[in-house]
Amino acid sequence: MIHANRILAAAAAAALAWAAPLTAQDAPNAADTVTGRSFDAPVNTRPVGEKFWWADDWYDRGLLPVPENHAVIERRVSYENPDDGTEVPAILYRPETEGKFPAVLFQHGRRGLDEFVQRLARRMAARGFVVLAPDVYEARFVERFPLEHDPASEGDVDAGIDFLLALPDVSSNKACLYSHTRGGFYTLRVAVAFERQTRDVACYVSFYPHWQDPNAPEPLQVYRYHPDLDRLEIPTMVFIGEYEQYQRRRSIETAVQFMKQAGRDVKLIVYPGVGRGFDFRPPNVRTFADDLATRDSTTRAAAFMKKHLQ
Repeated sequence: MIHANRILAAAAAAALAWAAPLTAQDAPNAADTVTGRSFDAPVNTRPVGEKFWWADDWYDRGLLPVPENHAVIERRVSYENPDDGTEVPAILYRPETEGKFPAVLFQHGRRGLDEFVQRLARRMAARGFVVLAPDVYEARFVERFPLEHDPASEGDVDAGIDFLLALPDVSSNKACLYSHTRGGFYTLRVAVAFERQTRDVACYVSFYPHWQDPNAPEPLQVYRYHPDLDRLEIPTMVFIGEYEQYQRRRSIETAVQFMKQAGRDVKLIVYPGVGRGFDFRPPNVRTFADDLATRDSTTRAAAFMKKHLQ
């Protein structure tokens, strides 16, 4: 009987622990947006002052910020990688509105710069930026979805910074790096290995980035993030979906945790109900959650980059 009572008491304690809301210290990952337990309604018990997304104007007075919108023009350009003379084709996007605008370099991922991915650069230009989108696969005659990574193409992306900042319609003396998937590794290398963060790059934004060398062995892909992240010092914002691939999410959350412990300005936003590619999935398979996450992340990324390019 005594043994049975102990079992019942332990079960009751476990049930109470399960029902108790998580505090910020109990948070299971590094995300700035999600605190909760499986099968419960999501909760976030951080003090309101720590909820970066909070707006009294909206909650109390119903006022919504109006996003900046521009018609976008685009043209094909190219520039040279001085390391080996490679000609790098790119698409340049800018608002149709006359004037100068801040600089953003968008780097495609393993998919390449196809019509789906081009929309990502176009959306950011519509927010009021001059956006350069290099096509490093076309530059190096690489087929779409390559397994291996060509380190020489990192220099192709880096050279794009000089080309972009020299444009006459750019208003900023620095650029922000904007990317997704494997493009997150390219732009990480540009910021850290090429030392652009010390002089030419103001911030880093990436959607579900690949934060490991694609040529690294499998254990490093799953259990480690690239050491450049320990030296990434510029303000950083990362977006992923709740159903991101395990091996990718693990490295992202681990890196963000260590970056926060080091006092870096980094935010990880996790959108519930969506998975990988929520920002470019085609209309025939898109969900309502995909669209909500895409619009919110685009708006937040633009505001983040505008802030750091002022």
